[in-house]
Amino acid sequence: MAKEECVTQRNKIMDTSTMRNRKNIPVFEKHQTIHNASQTTGHWAEDDTQSSNGTSAQCSGSNADTAGGETPSRVFLPLVVGFSFSTRLYKIAEPPHVCWDETHFGKMGSYYINRTFFFDVHPPLGKMLIGLAGYMTGYDGTFPFIKPGDKYEDHNYWGMRGFCAVLGSFLPIFAYLIVLELSRSHMAALITATLLIFDTGCITISQYILLDPILMFFIMAAVLSMVKFNQQAYRPFTVPWWLWLVLTGVNLAGALGVKFVGLFVILLVGLNTVSDLWRLLGELSLSLADIAKHLLARVIGLILLPLFLYVTIFGIHFVVLNRSGPGDGFFSSAFQSRLIGNNLHNASMPEYLAYGSTITIKNLRIAGGYLHSHWHLYPEGVGARQQQVTAYLHKDYNNLWLNSKIPYLVIKKTTRNLHSHLHEAPLTKKHFQVSGYGINGTGDANDLWQVEVCGGRKGDLVKVLRSKVRFLHRATGCVLYSSGKTLPKWGWEQVEVTCSPYLKETPSSQWNIEDHINPKLPNISLSVLKPHFLEILLESHIVMLRGNSGLKPKDNEMNSKPWHWPINYQGLRFSGVNDTEYRVYLLGNPVVWWMNLGSLGLYFVMVAVASVTLQRGLSLEHSRILKSGGGLLLLGWLLHYAPFYTMGRVLYYHHYFPAMLFSSMLTGITLDILLKSTDLLLRPPYSDWLQSLGQIGLLLTVLFSFYLFHPLAYGMTGPLAHDPGSTMAGLKWMDSWEF
Repeated sequence: MAKEECVTQRNKIMDTSTMRNRKNIPVFEKHQTIHNASQTTGHWAEDDTQSSNGTSAQCSGSNADTAGGETPSRVFLPLVVGFSFSTRLYKIAEPPHVCWDETHFGKMGSYYINRTFFFDVHPPLGKMLIGLAGYMTGYDGTFPFIKPGDKYEDHNYWGMRGFCAVLGSFLPIFAYLIVLELSRSHMAALITATLLIFDTGCITISQYILLDPILMFFIMAAVLSMVKFNQQAYRPFTVPWWLWLVLTGVNLAGALGVKFVGLFVILLVGLNTVSDLWRLLGELSLSLADIAKHLLARVIGLILLPLFLYVTIFGIHFVVLNRSGPGDGFFSSAFQSRLIGNNLHNASMPEYLAYGSTITIKNLRIAGGYLHSHWHLYPEGVGARQQQVTAYLHKDYNNLWLNSKIPYLVIKKTTRNLHSHLHEAPLTKKHFQVSGYGINGTGDANDLWQVEVCGGRKGDLVKVLRSKVRFLHRATGCVLYSSGKTLPKWGWEQVEVTCSPYLKETPSSQWNIEDHINPKLPNISLSVLKPHFLEILLESHIVMLRGNSGLKPKDNEMNSKPWHWPINYQGLRFSGVNDTEYRVYLLGNPVVWWMNLGSLGLYFVMVAVASVTLQRGLSLEHSRILKSGGGLLLLGWLLHYAPFYTMGRVLYYHHYFPAMLFSSMLTGITLDILLKSTDLLLRPPYSDWLQSLGQIGLLLTVLFSFYLFHPLAYGMTGPLAHDPGSTMAGLKWMDSWEF
């Protein structure tokens, strides 16, 4: 009987001409229809099962271009796979030198191979995978990755590039499958895949040793898993239902484990989950116990599992990177004591600070440095012409201080006292200058400091490594402070130290005692002071978040603005600056990006039209797909784009690429529905001819634009774009493009 109903429905659709996409809905039935549609949003049934509203699953796809069976999938999907991999893996070894941020992430991959500790503002998974890919393909971790342009020569770098390119190749494939699930239209999926396959920006950002293709792989895998999970709504707690739920959680952990931008896709999945649970709450056939089971399953799959995997990633990170390296100075002294090769590893020293001790004092802000002084004086016009006191990021003899019986801090080498007075600091003008004054223990009242344990009580002992202390200047009431600002060359480009009149406790005004030498006191092994796993996990996140917030634009540095990105205003130079060098320029295919931008506006118009017609008692055939599937993608685009307007850190063009993926998928659905709406204007077969002509024209336009701009991704040599003999002559459509 279901089969006969399905045939009847299909015949009704085919027998109507210009009105076949419009159905009159009696007013008293309209709300019921909307309710049913909302329940089945994103939950298309499989061929041999019943959909959630009780209709045959075969009917659910009868109006879409799946009526031809699996033939489109057998043709389109292999084409998408083939073109995606071939465009990303083509010329993967070119250029044979370090390009752009390969100097960072290639170097970090080497650190994993060498087990050398380092600091980065991003979570570790992406760099771990890059290091693993290099190790598995024969790279020995010895290339220094000093600066862009350095030749790789005999070092095996192609494995790390190839790994990133392979993950980048999955992006069009995932996008194809996501759009196919949301729209049940192979043409919409094919349009989406074409936009991404032949986008020069997506190709470029996938071909180098970068975190971006790894991040986008997990983002798209999470969205695909979420959509697939939504499809299983009509058969909960089955094996496929659990599989897609677990895969969603795994990919969420992967996205967050690469960059904190992964929080945006977590928010997308979270909002989808809340909507799904709200829908289930309205299912009166479900008991409260059933709803509780659904809630518990999602807590396990989408919260506890990702959290466990995310923590596990850091556990592996700490186990692998167990040797002292360039990242030591960003972390606390207690953290450093666990690193092999660090001077604090397996060291012994007195546990509590006492007068007469020789100490080093480390600031607790990121790159706050060690309290340091040297023979050089402040120059004329910079406060009092006294001995400089700075913060130095490296361990040095000039970091040693003597904790005098009189509450002085005496510079061990120069024998001058730590001093402050009402002269303004060199760079932070609202703070006071800190200097070295007096000699051999003689000085004045401005040399007196009081040591206070942060969060403690008066008289508490100062424990090495562990206690956070601040130094209160008795004469002025200010506190010793590391501003994080770099001094000019007269200060040897070390970090400014001031005395802050603002007494709020911050990492910049907090210090700890690292080295402690006092022959009159018994020593203890620092191994007993080593932090446990949860402590170093928390400290790592505090350091990463502070590091991210500290990424401010430097003087004369080009700082990209979020409004630049959708219009493809300006790209990034990956390699080469003149006509003798191999030039690679990260810039999206302008036809693709401007098509995405136009489709965003078109989408809102089409949704408005669909909403008005629905309110008037009519329903366009594709309005549900436009509003539900398209709405999900629009939300994904907003979540991955809008937050950048609130960020104070330095921003770059490549930050837009996750949002660009959602924009391209939305374009695929929007343009497909627009072309299928030609039968509102013309009768068959003219409407079909116009639709086919539009589809072919769209695909050929993208292909031709790729032909014009492909040298941006695959490399250019010879004259620059302004020269008539250049391969890019006449293609610099915006003055802001720098190729």
